[in-house]
Amino acid sequence: MIKEYSNLIVNKDDSILNILKKMDDNNRKLLIVLDENTFISVISIGDIQRAIINNIDLNSSIKNILRKDVRFAFEDDDLSIVKIHMRKHRNEFMPIISHLGKLVKIIFWEDLFNDKRIEICEKLRLPVIIMAGGRGSRLKPLTNILPKPLIPIRDKTIIEEIMDKFLECGCNDFFLSVNYKADIIRHYFSTLESNLYRVSYFQEDKPLGTAGSLHLLKGKINTTFFVTNCDIIIEQDYTDIYKYHKENNNEITVVAAIKQYPIPYGTITTKENGLLDSIIEKPEIIYKINTGFYILEPHLLDEIPINTFYHITTLIDKLQKENRNIGVFPISQGSWLDMGDWDNYLRNKYASADET
Repeated sequence: MIKEYSNLIVNKDDSILNILKKMDDNNRKLLIVLDENTFISVISIGDIQRAIINNIDLNSSIKNILRKDVRFAFEDDDLSIVKIHMRKHRNEFMPIISHLGKLVKIIFWEDLFNDKRIEICEKLRLPVIIMAGGRGSRLKPLTNILPKPLIPIRDKTIIEEIMDKFLECGCNDFFLSVNYKADIIRHYFSTLESNLYRVSYFQEDKPLGTAGSLHLLKGKINTTFFVTNCDIIIEQDYTDIYKYHKENNNEITVVAAIKQYPIPYGTITTKENGLLDSIIEKPEIIYKINTGFYILEPHLLDEIPINTFYHITTLIDKLQKENRNIGVFPISQGSWLDMGDWDNYLRNKYASADET
């Protein structure tokens, strides 16, 4: 029975980093924690994100971050009651436990319901700025013909995939920063039969960096807003990012992907006079990578210089020097898809939504 669910089971002594990898490898955001085949708890991506935000070492055990209030059912519970609880809480699955604490089986959402499980998502209704004016040089020669936002992925374009993620949390007011092949982008949206997107355009006459064109929106946006590059897809409940942003009184929140870079050799550190300090075999370097996805407060638009080449990281540097609140919200490496990269694009352009 345990082997049947091995892709969903972890041990309480496993490291946070290994759990994060397992979630990505199995496309799951919830796993079951056992101790010698005894059910202990479950661990979610949210648990791990809170640990990362609190600067807990990713190589430390998960046992110190486990929740005590977890949902499970006993093997003699009525299935109709289990079904009610799963629908109410939109559970990905429900662990079924014996009265001795052993995992008996797992009931998945798809075992009980015909509809695809949809996450409960608060309707934010915030404006979204999509930086769609770049030349897409990484995707040449495709972008010699099409602007990068209109590169096809699955049965849509990259920019529609991005916009659809925002629609899930009630955001359908889009501002597109355009420059390269802007007329093609405008024409494409004018011919769409769908009226789900409310699209406005603001156009830079010359390249202004990742934030320079935002000065054109002064007076047009008066609430917290999202900014995203037009070649990334973030698999995350955006309300979680928004709540983190607001609860911490951030002026900017940067979404960062946890990325591991394995070193295939033993690494050495030394002390004074070249004496050996330590040897670590095949370590992994862990970085938080800027994904190009942000939440900003509207007053920051007044701090963007007019008609000046200006990156959003320059704005972040300015705020940091002034000791203002800049938050970093972590996501897993597998929750960040950079479609401006050829390898990622070729791997995902025909994949189904469930496979990404």
